[in-house]
Amino acid sequence: MRAVQVTEFGGPEVLNLVDLPDPIPGPGQLLIDVDRIGVNYADTHQAENSYLAPSKLPLVPGGEVVGRTADGKRVVALLNGGGGYAERAVADEVTTFGVPDGVDDLTALSFIVQGTTAAILLRKNVHLEPGESVVVHAAAGGVGSIAVQLAKAWGAGRVIATASSDEKRALALELGADVAIDSRAENMTDALREANGGKRVDVVLDMTGGSVTDQSIAALAPFGRLAFYGMASRRQPKPIEARNLLGHSTTVSGMWLPHVFKLPGNQFGRALDDLFSLALAGQVRAIAGGEYALSDARAAHEALRSRGTTGKLLLDPAK
Repeated sequence: MRAVQVTEFGGPEVLNLVDLPDPIPGPGQLLIDVDRIGVNYADTHQAENSYLAPSKLPLVPGGEVVGRTADGKRVVALLNGGGGYAERAVADEVTTFGVPDGVDDLTALSFIVQGTTAAILLRKNVHLEPGESVVVHAAAGGVGSIAVQLAKAWGAGRVIATASSDEKRALALELGADVAIDSRAENMTDALREANGGKRVDVVLDMTGGSVTDQSIAALAPFGRLAFYGMASRRQPKPIEARNLLGHSTTVSGMWLPHVFKLPGNQFGRALDDLFSLALAGQVRAIAGGEYALSDARAAHEALRSRGTTGKLLLDPAK
């Protein structure tokens, strides 16, 4: 089968198209003929070995695919340890989910990671309450574009989006944000308070890191919550001192999606089902970020790392 393989860690240049043997499913696993592959920012970290879970060489990157099993069932799956950038992939049965009729490949792949991330952040991390103000950084991205829609659907009082271009801010407003501001604001604390009518904000979803995180924490109202789920800037925020959390009764949390599978009650599966229902009802939609040939995976990673993309990027394994 055709696959993209990494034999040395680095940037997009280490992604090479090769021929590999088909993967063989073990007990409790399924072989999937892949129709489309989801591209995530985490894949760029996996290729350079800077992800939370260490990578091992050689590796085939990619953590999500949509396709069909041997019995013809259409599924979307999370992959354990990679293997997605290929014509065929092996997934554990417990992380493989049926795709309802009417849900296309883009939507399935947008929801399996980005959608569930947005849902868990809002429900589990920040415990969004009706009427609260919500800041969504990178609001035109995969997670952000869905988080804006979910926050509105679940009763947020004011959704404040940040994005780096006029086009991205326009998209955030189209998706339901009440106001969209420049993510490159010199003082994000002041910009967020101004966007919230001069008041501090209740909730921030942040995947940027660096000074954006620092200044967002400073913008939180009493009992405000910031959920940190990525570091696209590749810059660490300042260390948080416990005593400083007392100043406004601040909560700062982190979220890594694999931990959701350790929760009781199949919370991941329920979140995905809720998202599919919202999509079929026309309340939440996936945003296409561009489709690339499998042979052009380097370009997809370059686009993601430039932070110039919107929505969900896909790879076509047939090209």
